[in-house]
Amino acid sequence: MTPKTESEWKSKLTPEQFNVLREKGTELPFTGKYDKFFDRGMYRCAACGNVLFTSDTKYDSGCGWPAFFAANEKGIATEEDFSHGMHRIEVMCRKCGGHLGHVFDDGPKAKGGKRYCINSLALSFEKL
Repeated sequence: MTPKTESEWKSKLTPEQFNVLREKGTELPFTGKYDKFFDRGMYRCAACGNVLFTSDTKYDSGCGWPAFFAANEKGIATEEDFSHGMHRIEVMCRKCGGHLGHVFDDGPKAKGGKRYCINSLALSFEKL
């Protein structure tokens, strides 16, 4: 895949998606269409279609964003994020580099303890 320029991303994505995926923005809590959405299927990167999560790993964490206890490890990449005076782990799409959200260690202990806190704007959904 040839990397897209920011101008190409801007023409492909909505302004809100561009802000999240390319400028590392965050949608307001409890406003995303996938926060309280629990249909069976796959969650893909809204920018490039890469498979990121499955509905089997989604849960209601109450945080205001879609939460998953596991990711498709071949679909995501992570790196340390020191923005906003905090230390967090950023989650990105491995294929296009789009910002998805962050992963925290306060998820369900019985499922490994991870909480992938992901912006709805960074996701598309494919029903199974």
